[in-house]
Amino acid sequence: MIKNVIFDVGQVLVAWEPVEAMRALGMDEETVRAVADATVHTSDWDEADRGALSDEELLTGFIRKAPAYEAQIRNFWEHVDRAIYPFPYVGEWMRTLKDKGYRLYILSNYGAWTYAKTKDQSLGFLKDVDGALFSFEVKQIKPEPEIYQILLSRYQICPEEAVFFDDLPKNLETAKTFGINTVQVRGYESIEEGLRSFDIEL
Repeated sequence: MIKNVIFDVGQVLVAWEPVEAMRALGMDEETVRAVADATVHTSDWDEADRGALSDEELLTGFIRKAPAYEAQIRNFWEHVDRAIYPFPYVGEWMRTLKDKGYRLYILSNYGAWTYAKTKDQSLGFLKDVDGALFSFEVKQIKPEPEIYQILLSRYQICPEEAVFFDDLPKNLETAKTFGINTVQVRGYESIEEGLRSFDIEL
């Protein structure tokens, strides 16, 4: 029986649209490509999620990759919150799950800077969860097994009584090694169908 529902954040509870954010900041397509290739399309962005580098170290690294676009990189970095917004259905069905007695948890790769920029606006659902583990807090990122172990231990979650929703198969594969049930998210319908497959009705 499922008692615990674990959610990834990006592309599950919130949209992650950095390219659209860059366009909204007034960048043309050539600039968007350059800025994206220097920031969100690099392994450094994973290190941002890991929390291994300071905000200034990260920004300096991004600029080093495309110094001609320093101003635009700084602009995107300062307004990264524009790339993230909650899906409209999230608040309602999180509260519904809570009302039905399920315990809700977050397990997400998320950088400290991005978290600080978005926690009040885009991550409002955090008030409805029983626990949250963001990668920058523990210096581990999915799909590394350590972050799953920390979540299970910190909140005393029985894996067989949990289902994890994530959009990336590699993250789900590691969850399975712990005995956690999984659902790959490909949009709202897949979440609803996944819950229903475990006899959870919204």
